[in-house]
Amino acid sequence: MAFILNIDTAVTTASVCIAENDQPLKTIVSRVQKESAAWLHPAIKQILEETGITMQQLDAIAVSCGPGSYTGLRVGMAATKGMAYALQKPMVLISTLQMMAMAATGKVEGLLCPMIDARRAEIFTAIYNQELNEVVAPCNLIVESNPFLSLLNEKVITFFGNGCGKLQPVLQHQNARFEKIEATAEHLCSLSFKAYAQKMFADIAYAEPVYGKVFFTPPEKISR
Repeated sequence: MAFILNIDTAVTTASVCIAENDQPLKTIVSRVQKESAAWLHPAIKQILEETGITMQQLDAIAVSCGPGSYTGLRVGMAATKGMAYALQKPMVLISTLQMMAMAATGKVEGLLCPMIDARRAEIFTAIYNQELNEVVAPCNLIVESNPFLSLLNEKVITFFGNGCGKLQPVLQHQNARFEKIEATAEHLCSLSFKAYAQKMFADIAYAEPVYGKVFFTPPEKISR
């Protein structure tokens, strides 16, 4: 038996979930993404109290590591690193896109294409089959008409996530589906337990979020 604390601050919601093995016990969600830094630690304290599990009883701490919100990723990663180091517990990193695909498995048809808004005309995306095997590796995509055309000619693809609103107006194909699917830390549970069981742990000192693209600070905002 393993108790795993799962954390997500990468998508439009922030959430925490405690799981026993791969089964979620309790989930708390915040729908105000910009408040993740202030919300996260009180939410972790609350979920531990409500489940009666202590920090010392945790066997691992998992976090969705991106791509996603730059600030959100930093908040989640910093909190996970701090707790894992202080408690001497293993840290597990899970792709945010894979977490989103997990939320869609069995609920929609065809291939799964989670999309995260990357600002401007860009999105972070990947394509998975229903078993969560990669069909198209995670990538940055500039929105244009009919991406993934060769796949769409062969199979249904369901697009979802806060980035698919950019694609829907320009993608016209009979095999394209667009759905609203919410992913939370609860959808990390089976993924993080599998990684835990296989001892796929991150190095606390060197682990970094997957930002998806280089973060750019305009020169006029750099302190001199």
